[in-house]
Amino acid sequence: MLNTSSYTLYSGGLKGTEAEFGRIAELWGVREITFSYKGHQMERAKDVYVLTEDELQQGDVSMAIVSKRMGRTYSEAEKIRKVIQSIFHMVNKGHQVFVIGWIQPDKTVKGGTGWAVELGKFFGRPISVFDQDKNTWFSWDGSGWTPDEPVISHKTFTGTGTRYLSDQGKQAIRELYERSFGQPPAQA
Repeated sequence: MLNTSSYTLYSGGLKGTEAEFGRIAELWGVREITFSYKGHQMERAKDVYVLTEDELQQGDVSMAIVSKRMGRTYSEAEKIRKVIQSIFHMVNKGHQVFVIGWIQPDKTVKGGTGWAVELGKFFGRPISVFDQDKNTWFSWDGSGWTPDEPVISHKTFTGTGTRYLSDQGKQAIRELYERSFGQPPAQA
């Protein structure tokens, strides 16, 4: 079995996908870094790194650019700004991006989670999305989404996605870890 303690999951600890990625990482002994900021509500607060205002600014981008890239507008731009800024740090640190959500017809991913996918594309990261409607993993091939059974192949990775995680989404996360690392070590 691989030395899973040399792997690091980056997430935001939010209810749903991010909390589940963390719970499953803990079973395998994968290190977690949870990015947060003042006022951020997390379900899973393990190994929390609170971003300073200066660090948040490193991930700042015009909401006009975000809206154009995502093909939609954000009515509460200031409210989502810190989320967008913290996603920058998750994707910047994680050299592989795993997302649970929904791929839309325009090839973006629904919700704020889609920004992690767009940043991953921009940074040239391997990106895999488990589409909860299709109950299938897809990986970005540079121009579109191809069905895939991804594995965690980089020592640092991002796990993010919808707050509305289905049972199939939970299973997809667990199976991702199993494909990547085998069965979890026995709990002491």
